[in-house]
Amino acid sequence: MNGLSEEKSGQELFALISELYPFCRSITGNGVRQTLEVLQKTIPVVRHEVASGTPVFDWVIPQEWNIKAAFIKDPAGRKIIDFDSCNLHVVGYSSPVHQVMEFSELRKHIFTLPDRPEWIPYRTSYFKDSWGFCMSHNQLLSMKDGKYEVLIDSSLTQGHLTYGELLIKGKTSKEVLISTHLCHPSLCNDNLSGIALAWQLARTLSSVPLKYSYRFLFLPATIGSIAWLALNEQSAARIQHGLVLAGVGDSGRSTYKKTRKGDTEIDRAAMYVLRHSGEDFEVMDFIPYGYDERQFCSPGFNLPVGCLMRTPFNQYPEYHTSADNLSFVKPEFLANSFRKCLSLLNVLERNAVYINQNPKCEPQLGRRGIFRAFSERTGGPEQEMALLWILNLSDGTCSLLDIAERSKLPFDLIWEASELLLQHGLLKATAVQ
Repeated sequence: MNGLSEEKSGQELFALISELYPFCRSITGNGVRQTLEVLQKTIPVVRHEVASGTPVFDWVIPQEWNIKAAFIKDPAGRKIIDFDSCNLHVVGYSSPVHQVMEFSELRKHIFTLPDRPEWIPYRTSYFKDSWGFCMSHNQLLSMKDGKYEVLIDSSLTQGHLTYGELLIKGKTSKEVLISTHLCHPSLCNDNLSGIALAWQLARTLSSVPLKYSYRFLFLPATIGSIAWLALNEQSAARIQHGLVLAGVGDSGRSTYKKTRKGDTEIDRAAMYVLRHSGEDFEVMDFIPYGYDERQFCSPGFNLPVGCLMRTPFNQYPEYHTSADNLSFVKPEFLANSFRKCLSLLNVLERNAVYINQNPKCEPQLGRRGIFRAFSERTGGPEQEMALLWILNLSDGTCSLLDIAERSKLPFDLIWEASELLLQHGLLKATAVQ
């Protein structure tokens, strides 16, 4: 599907991350809109706004949060913390505040990482009226008693939750869901890598013929997927396969988290691709904690949605800290994740169930010129076995993925062989594909 070299693909993914890195995103607000505006320059993402106060199942869309400025000034009047230099310095969804206070009082509102004293933590307070600052622990240790001026110029208003959606239509209305979260400020792996990968997939799929339709969602985590499901139950019913993309730019091995069912076609396709990647990988069973797969897989929907990552969330020290920056993600790891994701979608697109039209003993392939034709198209010693495996297992119950797994032959080889057998009338597609 992809005409880009892996090197070029990685460079483009990293360039988008670099452009989006400075924006102050949260679960609502202008940072989300800024991010979607950048995506809209190259893919036709539709922006949706859900009003504050809208009930979405057991939740309510919160007030919209925006921030203009924030600082802490020491007793000498010098800025020691400035939101403009790093937007992680302010706890997300902090209420507005402008006070002069003693250090002993200010200390209650400061968050650090004592075990990583040079890093700034990422903290939020979405559904609690609170405010706070994040800084390096070393900077906290340098602060002395005295009066500090504190400013957080933020607003909480009746506004909207914003998300982006893109539907790429295929031959059928059955859908593959690609979802990613876009609510973290200046975190490259746990936020921007998923956005970039979804963006690159959308660009690639827009230019090729597709069996499935593809629905891309760029959502604030948790509340965004809950809102989308509440407002789009009819669309959700069309989802046949789904992937949540997150944390796909670090150096760790690729990790796939299974769907709630655990044995769906996308589970099997993902595991097949990772097994045949020639690289180390991990497969996790479903747990009701993590990214938005837990909303799509909630029992009332139970959609076949897995999660593709590299190092899982909270299992690398840079997670939710200032160290998850532009030096932490690498173009080559982004490109590697993109290639594997495309391979997974390629399996879904090409997987099918056929019926052998000459089921009583083997058909004579030589007189039809099939061996010679297949040799010219693919080459390799496995071609005859691919043809024989397909003819033997195509009884209307086995898919091409089933055949590839059982024969231990490459899926692309099995697909090539099935195309040739179809051309010669030896296979017929089942009614439901």
